[in-house]
Amino acid sequence: MAVRPEGTPCWADAMFTDVEAAKNFYGEVLGWTFGESSSAYGNYTQAYVNGKAVAAVVPPMPGQEGQSQWCLYLASPDAAATARRIREQAGEVLMEPMRIGDLGTMCLAREPGGAVFGVWQAGRHEGFEATGEPGAYCWAEVVTREPEKTDPFLTAVFGYTAKQLDDAAIDFREFHAGGGAVLGRMRMTDDFPPEVPSYVNVYFMVADCDAAVATATERSGVLRFGPADSPFGRVAALTDPQGASFSVIDVTTSQGEKPQAKEIP
Repeated sequence: MAVRPEGTPCWADAMFTDVEAAKNFYGEVLGWTFGESSSAYGNYTQAYVNGKAVAAVVPPMPGQEGQSQWCLYLASPDAAATARRIREQAGEVLMEPMRIGDLGTMCLAREPGGAVFGVWQAGRHEGFEATGEPGAYCWAEVVTREPEKTDPFLTAVFGYTAKQLDDAAIDFREFHAGGGAVLGRMRMTDDFPPEVPSYVNVYFMVADCDAAVATATERSGVLRFGPADSPFGRVAALTDPQGASFSVIDVTTSQGEKPQAKEIP
């Protein structure tokens, strides 16, 4: 696999108090199958689509029970150097860079706007084996109340170039690496309850957005938004039964013209 440009989303995982229930839910909604749990790495269990690794689920660490949340990892050639830049740019390193056997090196951080994310320096585990197909990762965006803090942080830490969508209805920015858009940033609107913190919204592709929503809600998932048509696809935002939020998108049913994006000097 080619080396991913720095700052490119490369992996996603989530902690669940009831891992078996999470496996059942995502297996039905996204069509995931699961490998064997790795006791050497805290019963970390990878999810697969057509035999290709797309995400992972893991039991919570002591004291973090009931705090399910999807974590997106951004690629780094040197996790220690990335951690230093995170601190220099007023971010917070929540978990120092830690080598995971020969799989790679990870750390966890919080950007100044409050969203938590991961950093992954690949070793034997290079990250997503599939993206942009049903059941696999498709897109992510940092949803924040303070883009004036988030935007300069991301560009300084990961070297992104940025483009702002020319759309009066939404404050949305694209971050580019390796010649293409790899991450979005959306300003929270008044529609978000004040108690909802900044977070990273991870999108998984589905073949039929409405069918995925129906399957999720039938299995005690909560619909937060949609399904709605957009220039990027038919999309819906959900929360799984254990409280982890994610979005699903069917990119084959896009509607309307995509807004223009202006490069930020």
